[in-house]
Amino acid sequence: MAEPVNETPVFNSDSILDLVKKDLGIGPDYTHFDPEIIMHINTALSILTQLGVGPKAGFSISDNSAVWTDFIPADSRLSLIKSYVSKKVKQLFDPPTTGPLSEAHNKVLTELEWRINVTVDPGEELDE
Repeated sequence: MAEPVNETPVFNSDSILDLVKKDLGIGPDYTHFDPEIIMHINTALSILTQLGVGPKAGFSISDNSAVWTDFIPADSRLSLIKSYVSKKVKQLFDPPTTGPLSEAHNKVLTELEWRINVTVDPGEELDE
């Protein structure tokens, strides 16, 4: 008798969707919330585009095939972008339930947005 094959989906740390789901505590194989998470990821990516990050024409994802280097160059100055997207999605998808926790979360997002603004000079092209 053949043993069943256990094919657990592998987490892809380059995938925008997979990384955000991991930060939310959702495994890559659980796709029930993917449409809502994707919507929130695209909201965060739109905000970043307005801040001068990513392709000028905008960027959106539709599944877990989109990777971070599709949105931003491999530039260590932009490593905080991943944290920003995850935290923004967390705020929209699973907001903190207490006032002080919500306020702390908002302060972190505000600081990240400020740091992104400082890092990305609209007149300067980032290395691709």
